[in-house]
Amino acid sequence: MLNKLVIPANTKFEEKNIITNGDVIIGPNSKVDYGIVGRRIIVCERSSIGGSIFGEEVRLDPMCSIGGDVVSEGDAVIGEFVNIEGKLTVYGDLEIGRNVRIKKGFEARGLITIQDPLNIIMFIFIYILILLRLGRLEEVSNLLEDENFESSLLVPGHSQIDLEKIDTSKNIEIVASRTLGNVRGRDVQIKDSQVYGSVRGSIILIEGSKVYGAVEGKKVYLVKGSEVHGHIKANEVFIEENCSVEENIIAKHGVWIKDKIELPLGGDNGVGQGEI
Repeated sequence: MLNKLVIPANTKFEEKNIITNGDVIIGPNSKVDYGIVGRRIIVCERSSIGGSIFGEEVRLDPMCSIGGDVVSEGDAVIGEFVNIEGKLTVYGDLEIGRNVRIKKGFEARGLITIQDPLNIIMFIFIYILILLRLGRLEEVSNLLEDENFESSLLVPGHSQIDLEKIDTSKNIEIVASRTLGNVRGRDVQIKDSQVYGSVRGSIILIEGSKVYGAVEGKKVYLVKGSEVHGHIKANEVFIEENCSVEENIIAKHGVWIKDKIELPLGGDNGVGQGEI
C-alpha cells in the first residue's frame, strides 16, 4: 500500500495546505511541512505535519506532531504522546491516548474514551487476523486490493514534503495535479500535471504534463505533448514529436524522437503501461 508516493488527481499544493478529495495516509517517520485537507486522514507514528489537519475522520498514531489545529467532522483517534500545537475539534467520538499534549485545548461532541489506541499497522494486522479466523477470505482480498487506494494521497515512510521538495526513496506517481517543489524519487511518473520544480529519478515518464524545471535521470520519456521548461540530462532520452524542451538535452547514449514512443511496462521496477 505504501510502496510508492502517490499524488492523486485534483490534488493542489497551496502556500500552506495540500488539498485533496480522497483519503490521505502519511507513512511512519515522515515529515510534511504543509497542512492537510482531505477525507479520511491517517498519520502514522513519529510523523510530523507542519500545519493544520481538516478531515471527515482523523487518526494520529503515537508520537506524531501537528503544527496547527486538528478538525474532524466525524470520529477521531489520537495516540499516546501526540503533540498538537493548535486546537483539537471533533464532531464525532474521540478516542485519545495518555500523555497527549494539546496546546489550545479540545472540544468533542460525541463520546470521549481515554485509552492507548493501537497504531494503524497493528490495527489492520489484527483486523485481517479476525477476518481470516472467521473464514471471510473475500473481504481480506478486497481490503488489500490496490484499487481501494487509487484516489488516496499516499506518502511512504521516511519521506519529506515541503515547499522546496517532494523526496522519497520509493517510486513517485503524480496524476492530474499541481505540485510545488523539486521531485526526488526512484522511478517517477507524471501524468496530466503541472510540476513547479525539477524532477530527478531513475526512469522518468512525463505524459501530457508541464515541468517548470530540469529533468535528470537514467532514462527520460516525454510523451503526449509534454513540456519541459528546463534542461534534460540522462543516459537515454525518448521524445514524441509533439513535445518540447526549452533548454539543452544532454544524453550519453542518444536521443530518440519519434511519432510514438514505446514505454516501459508497469510494475515494481518500471513505469508506464506499454505502448501509447
